[in-house]
This record gives sequence, structure tokens and C-alpha cells, in this order.
Amino acid sequence: MNGSVRPMYARGDTRGTERDTAPGPSRTERPIDAVDRQLIDLLRDNGRASYAELARQVGLSAPSVHERVGKLEAAGVITGYRAVVDPVAVGLDVTALVGVIESDSVDDTGVEAALRELTEVEDCWRVAGSEAYVLKVRVTDIPALEATISALNRIRGVARTRTTVVLSTKWEGRHG
Repeated sequence: MNGSVRPMYARGDTRGTERDTAPGPSRTERPIDAVDRQLIDLLRDNGRASYAELARQVGLSAPSVHERVGKLEAAGVITGYRAVVDPVAVGLDVTALVGVIESDSVDDTGVEAALRELTEVEDCWRVAGSEAYVLKVRVTDIPALEATISALNRIRGVARTRTTVVLSTKWEGRHG
């Protein structure tokens, strides 16, 4: 899926897409200056801010801000915009962090593809240490968590899992 573009919501410009980007060196062709950093911070706080509002806050014209944001998107610095949803409001009452320990001879690509197929897995990080991946899983209840853990353990290449159930969430994201 590298380099693919998936629509997230219609907005009438490139701000309605999310781009899959490969990890690696910076994709920017020009250095990110203080205004770009300010725009990034403002968009992280409110991805729905209008170009006019952003322009007022950084002291530029709306067309200049539109151009800068477009360049940040094209360079892969801004990779998408999302709605942040309260999981409990949509029936996902249980959150768990699941460490995945791989078997000795494993095809990472196969494990990652299988993890991607599980809709209960919200986030996936490749990590150093005894675990190969840490997953954020959201489910409706404990029986659903048990079923998800069973599904994870059935993936070829997964030796075992280690689960931590979240009791309460104090904040998520950079600014909570």
C-alpha cells in the first residue's frame, strides 16, 4: 500500500486524503521553517481549521497558507486528517495494549499483513525488546478481547502475546 492515497472525507482539496508513507529520511525538499512548524502545530490541534483561520494565526494570506500546507502534504510531512472519536461512544469500552512475540523463524511481512486484517487493532508499532510489535486494541468487552487475543495467537509467526488492559485513559494524542 506504500504510496497509495485513500479518501478520508470530501473537502474539495488534498486535505481530504491520507497518504501511506514509507519510513526513512525526510521527504521534504526544503527545510521546514518556523511558519511551517506553526502551521503543523495548529493543524495537529485542529485539522479542520480553515486556511483563513490558519492565515490569521501565522500572519500570512490564506493563499500563502494554502500553498504551504499543500507543499507539506506533497512532501509527506502532513500525511492525513482524521476525526477523533470517543471509543466508548461507539461501543468500544475495552482498550488493551498487546505485545506480540514472534516465533524464531518468521516472515514479518506475513505477520504485519495478518495484523492489518484485524479490525480490532487500532495502532501497531514495531518495537525493540522481547516483543516485536505493540498493538493498541479496542473492543466492545472482555469476551471480545479474549477472541482478539486468540486470533492474534493463531497468526503464523506469532509465538505468544502479552496483554495489558487499560483501566482508564488520562489522555491520548499529543495534547490530550
